[in-house]
Amino acid sequence: MTSAISVRFIGSGDAFGSGGRFQTCILLDGNTERTLIDCGASSLVALKASGINPSTIGTILITHLHGDHFGGIPFFVLDAQFAKRTDPLIIAGPPHIRTRVREAMEVFFPKSSEVQQVFPIEFIELPAELTIPIRNCRVTGFPVLHFSGAAAYALRVDFAGRIITYSGDTEWTDMLLKASANADLFICEAYFFEKKMKFHLDYQTLAKRWAELACKRIVLTHMSNDMLDRLEEVNAEVAYDGLKIDL
Repeated sequence: MTSAISVRFIGSGDAFGSGGRFQTCILLDGNTERTLIDCGASSLVALKASGINPSTIGTILITHLHGDHFGGIPFFVLDAQFAKRTDPLIIAGPPHIRTRVREAMEVFFPKSSEVQQVFPIEFIELPAELTIPIRNCRVTGFPVLHFSGAAAYALRVDFAGRIITYSGDTEWTDMLLKASANADLFICEAYFFEKKMKFHLDYQTLAKRWAELACKRIVLTHMSNDMLDRLEEVNAEVAYDGLKIDL
């Protein structure tokens, strides 16, 4: 049985804040639990600016280990510590996520990774193309083409009976067809309008494969200034900070 959920773009920007947007941070909001897909370095600020209490978020799912997608976790964890959070937090992502988060915490705040948290944190390394349950979600990581020193995934998330797929960062790969098949919402990177760049997807390439995508709705995100400057030429729905989609 499905129930109404919302997908909210807390951050829809690229790594460099193009268009004044916050880095990637997508909130899945159900009746009883909230889940984040990606938590870029600016995400704690973005959540608070949006009136979202970070303590209400139980799970953070990460597509890949670049700072604009996971770099907000050290701030999220330390803020939770100071706020005396007690509810458990699950952080799930590609292999090595526990190590990379701890390394980031040590770079930003030395010795912070050694502090005993007042709330439980569980790290889960997502295997490729294997669906696993995480709280009220079922999550599948599909390998994509993006270098981050570890595997990079498109994430397919069954959240309260709705399927949300996020491409993460990637150049075109047919794995996106599999990840987004029959999804209620496919959130897809469109970094440039037509320029080809290794490890990233441009709108024109995506448009050529549009008919092959068997999803119900597509929203473009993670756009550079090049893409933002040409939105009048885009025949697709595009994300912006604060966009809320009810499913």
